[in-house]
Amino acid sequence: MRYKLLGRSGLRVSELALGTMTFGEEWGWGASKEESRRIFDAFAEAGGTFIDTANRYTEGTSERFVGDFIASDRDHFVVATKYTLHTRHGDPNFSGNHRKNMMQAVNDSLKRLGTDYIDLYWLHVWDFTTPVEEVMRGLDDLVRQGKVLYVGISDTPAWIVSRANTLADFRGWSPFVGLQLRYSLIDRTAERELLPMARALDLGVTPWSILGAGMLTGKYNRENPPEEGRIAKRAASKERSLNIAETVIAVANEIGCTPSQVAIAWVRQQAGVMIPLLGARTLAQLEDNLGALNVTLNADHLAQLEEASAFDLGFPHDFHRQKNIRDIAYSGTYDQIDHHRRYQSGGPLDE
Repeated sequence: MRYKLLGRSGLRVSELALGTMTFGEEWGWGASKEESRRIFDAFAEAGGTFIDTANRYTEGTSERFVGDFIASDRDHFVVATKYTLHTRHGDPNFSGNHRKNMMQAVNDSLKRLGTDYIDLYWLHVWDFTTPVEEVMRGLDDLVRQGKVLYVGISDTPAWIVSRANTLADFRGWSPFVGLQLRYSLIDRTAERELLPMARALDLGVTPWSILGAGMLTGKYNRENPPEEGRIAKRAASKERSLNIAETVIAVANEIGCTPSQVAIAWVRQQAGVMIPLLGARTLAQLEDNLGALNVTLNADHLAQLEEASAFDLGFPHDFHRQKNIRDIAYSGTYDQIDHHRRYQSGGPLDE
């Protein structure tokens, strides 16, 4: 395992993160404490230090398990948890991004984790009701109090994240250093706005659902399609997903690895600071996922996967790629300009 700087921070994190939404059996499909411990230990033995949980995961059990597992060497691990989702259903102030929920949530998470600080505190999902100024000042207060070292944001539109970090920079508050989002070969829509923004603002990205809700594990193909609900019902989307899954299997067979390892390797090789979240319910699943560290896709493999998973970026991206628009925007000199920020900032890419 190698390590990466988490975006614009100086924090060193392992190049893979362990997602612990599977720690606990309250939701009917997770891992027992014994299996969760085996998963955690295997990740740590492989050099993993970046652990991701949330106050809502398995009704708080995930945080309690993580707290127990890190207790013997707390400072070695980079522990991330989240707030926003409800912890008392029916009570409006026990959910949301606002300061009241933020403060009670962080204190409860500290108790469950058995620690006096959280390395990375994520806003879990934007609630579209709390002013961005309230959020950023509240998170900065937590950093100044020493309860939180760094802050990040998850599942939020790019324009809100950009506005929040601009405000934080202007006011001297703690900016977001990480961005969590859904991303895989099955769902590449984060490439429209979120990933270009992350590169431009130097945010570390921790993608979740990197195996496309199981579609990319090798279990599914046209002869063995998944049950309804795991795959889009529209014929075109279903055909696309199955085509991607079969391409992943073909690449895996050619390389001599598993389809899951191909899917994770593809995410790891995307531009920017990419730190995939591994979510496993069994030790065997984690060990298979860790094998992706030994997989590097060559240009031909990347091209095959790109073709199978291609999608429409939509406006304004397709508009910017039109030759006549480039001609009038660059005075016919587009190909003569060495633009060093073209790929970092997410500007119009070459065809």
